[in-house]
Amino acid sequence: MDNILLFDNPIWRNQLKPLTLTRPISHLRIGIITIIEKWERFLDCDISCLSEPYLQSKFTPKYADENTYINASFLPDKHLIVAILELKENCYLMYENQIVAFKSMLRLDFDFEIDSCFDQVIYPNELQCIFKLPDLFLKNSKQLELDFDLVSNNRTSEPITDKNTIVYNENNIFIEKGATIKAAILNAENGPIYIGRNAVIQEGSLLIGPLAIGEQAIVAFGARIRPNTTLGPSCRVGGEVGNTIFQGFSNKAHDGFLGNSYIGEWCNLGANTNNSNLKNDYKSVKLYDYNTLNLKDTGELFCGTFMGDYSKAGISTLFNTGTVIGVSVNVFGSGFQEKHIPSFTWGGKMEGYENYRFDKAIEVINATLARKEQHLTPIEYGILEFIAQQ
Repeated sequence: MDNILLFDNPIWRNQLKPLTLTRPISHLRIGIITIIEKWERFLDCDISCLSEPYLQSKFTPKYADENTYINASFLPDKHLIVAILELKENCYLMYENQIVAFKSMLRLDFDFEIDSCFDQVIYPNELQCIFKLPDLFLKNSKQLELDFDLVSNNRTSEPITDKNTIVYNENNIFIEKGATIKAAILNAENGPIYIGRNAVIQEGSLLIGPLAIGEQAIVAFGARIRPNTTLGPSCRVGGEVGNTIFQGFSNKAHDGFLGNSYIGEWCNLGANTNNSNLKNDYKSVKLYDYNTLNLKDTGELFCGTFMGDYSKAGISTLFNTGTVIGVSVNVFGSGFQEKHIPSFTWGGKMEGYENYRFDKAIEVINATLARKEQHLTPIEYGILEFIAQQ
């Protein structure tokens, strides 16, 4: 098999910020696993990424004599895999005027252009593609179902042994070893439920599929986890959550509503933090766009909060419909916050915002990581320094 690289489309990459400020598109989680993990499972090989230069020290592209480049925004299925494997040298696969994949001996850099001499092959089937922020929660339901089949195929679930746990459609539930479930309600009638290794479902929790609870994640006492929700590894989540993805290592441990949202890694939402996901006038929601540096109409009726890595919200923080929060933001105070809060910002709308001192931000980030016996590497420090300088 050719060497595989998942490349970022520069425009789509901007439309997926702030989540892609600290990672390539392929490392976003949707469904149960990340995009790159989906491709690795389908192709049964190691895969690297081709993204912006400042990320390449951590996510290093690997080249060979023959390379297959795949657009990281397209999500794999068995039909697409066949089409890519059948591609010939210097041919590219097209779907709705977008390049899906191509083969080349060239070692391409980020923001490359396809040679006009390449032959075009039109992909005839429907594809799922992630090219703007709302796509992440809009397409999570389908990806949860596909990933459930992918990770549970030819495997046997651990049994539910707690006599006080109520289960609906147990055949649509897969539980990894070490998971603990007590006095919960699991309803998988309308979609699968996946519970990862050593995850904890605490007493009084209500889980409605399709949804996924990642490895070592904790669903807090009395939580209501609504459909189309993914909790990445080592998250702790309580209150009411629906149509939302947590990338991993983030906490929303207390009551409060979060809907139609995406929370990055190492974030914390204080007690009674709430977001709006529907406007009172039922008009479509506008989101901050990193291409135009302005609000852009999403065309979506439901749209919540998108929070970059290492950001925090103080107790009782209120996020308006369609709020975009950058990397390493510390936001707090009364009233609804601004719809866009840039990276490395400290404060709140009523109290005023100011630049978050970089050394103080790094100190807080390392304190956060130390709670799980981790720390920033020099490479990760460099990425954050680059983001702060922008």
